[in-house]
Amino acid sequence: MPAKTVAEYLEALSPEDRAVISKVRALVNKRLPKGYEEGIQYGMIGWFVPKSLYEKGYHSNPKEPLPYLGLARQKAYFALHFITLYVVPEELERFTKTWNKSGKKLDMGKGCLRFKKFDDLATDAVGDAVAALPVKKWVAAYESKIKKK
Repeated sequence: MPAKTVAEYLEALSPEDRAVISKVRALVNKRLPKGYEEGIQYGMIGWFVPKSLYEKGYHSNPKEPLPYLGLARQKAYFALHFITLYVVPEELERFTKTWNKSGKKLDMGKGCLRFKKFDDLATDAVGDAVAALPVKKWVAAYESKIKKK
């Protein structure tokens, strides 16, 4: 049965996986701009713009709040889903530059950062990407992208 709360999600993980997810969560929550909420979204831990701040929600499912970031344990890796890096090219460029300075290998799709252990992360790059977009700036960037489609 899918987790309905962050606590349930964490409880379902092995102790080793829970430790990694907990470290990443702590990093995200430390750098997350005010206004975002944490919960379960799309079967993973998610941070999103609450409907009280952006009632339109996510365009592909308006019942869901607008996602900002997702964190999940997949079968072969952990994943941070940065929708912001997919939507805002300047943020992707900044993230990539900061990551490359770390000397760590970047394993990433359009906005999905894959890693096998916490130490694989360039924490400065991740933290800066998390902190980059306050709610109003993220909503404006998102709406601008949606209008272009």
